[in-house]
Amino acid sequence: MKITDIRLDRMRLPLDPPFHAAWDPVPRRHFDATLVTVETDEGVTGHGSGDTMDGFEPFEPLFTGRDPLAIAEHVRTLESIGFHAGRYWPLEAALWDILGQVAGQPVSVLFGGASRRVPAYASFGEARSPQARAEAAVAAKAAGFRAMKIRISRTDWVSSLSTLRATRAAVGDEVALMADLNQWWRMPGDLSAALDLTEVRRIAAELADLDVFWLEEPLPGGDLNGMRALRGLVRVAGGEMARTPAELLAALDADALDVLQPDVVLSTGMLRARTIAELALLRHRWFTPHTWTNGLGLLANLHVVAGVGGGPYVEFPYDPPGWTEERRDFFLTEPVRIDSDGCLAVPDAPGLGARIDPEAMTRYALPA
Repeated sequence: MKITDIRLDRMRLPLDPPFHAAWDPVPRRHFDATLVTVETDEGVTGHGSGDTMDGFEPFEPLFTGRDPLAIAEHVRTLESIGFHAGRYWPLEAALWDILGQVAGQPVSVLFGGASRRVPAYASFGEARSPQARAEAAVAAKAAGFRAMKIRISRTDWVSSLSTLRATRAAVGDEVALMADLNQWWRMPGDLSAALDLTEVRRIAAELADLDVFWLEEPLPGGDLNGMRALRGLVRVAGGEMARTPAELLAALDADALDVLQPDVVLSTGMLRARTIAELALLRHRWFTPHTWTNGLGLLANLHVVAGVGGGPYVEFPYDPPGWTEERRDFFLTEPVRIDSDGCLAVPDAPGLGARIDPEAMTRYALPA
């Protein structure tokens, strides 16, 4: 089998009303997605999505004409490109989609088949008032979620703690609450100062009193000593945008993280994330990747989590009305949804199990 073509379809979904992402000072009035389609000479086609894939086109000849099942070789090629250019890991996801179809198995089975469904946590994306967030959390609990994550503003963390207290009172002790400071990395142009270890200690102490399950990205990514110090107060999570496996291995070696979160379509890819996950699990840490791209990116992460036995939850981007399954998965025939027990099931179909909506691709296509 040979790769005959790699097609990039870029799409843009208008957002009205806009989505006010807590980690981005600019309201989002549209949502972009790039679908990677890998075609072969035997008629098997794979899909992946996540990173924008901007600037990939000159590198396509490094893959066309080669065996799509030689994934380890393709991963090394992507790593060599990543040093010079972007995060092109959706291509690897498309190759795993092909391999799963050829093998007649969901990709999670190829990764170990540890489970077929994983409890999901509602990953809220907007900063809201204590009352509004508590009401949204109650609604998410009624929708089936038994775990939820709330953003903490580094410029107004006192109000954010009030939001967490109000949410805890509203949903009770049986719901797991996570908190996210979003300090590991920054949006382009964001030069605001990070909270230092002293301030974050105060936050962590309050979170411990609220029995918060973990504190995500409490400090800039290079401050491994600071994160290790915080682990005495609360579980620490991070690594969603780590560029290389070495960064995550360094965090493991430094005992800086309880929860490792590389997003397989933005950070390190699926094959390397599996290695990181196995090492984390052997050291009694958790592997619960970031999944804030779209439904296809979410599925790629789900297959790795379910394959290796990660968890105890999988992230599920969800914050209606600003962020819904329909917005997130706008180019799929059906959005990815949790079941009545709050779990995310691995699709039964071979490969990643995503079904692309050609009509949506045409409707939302960006001009070439």
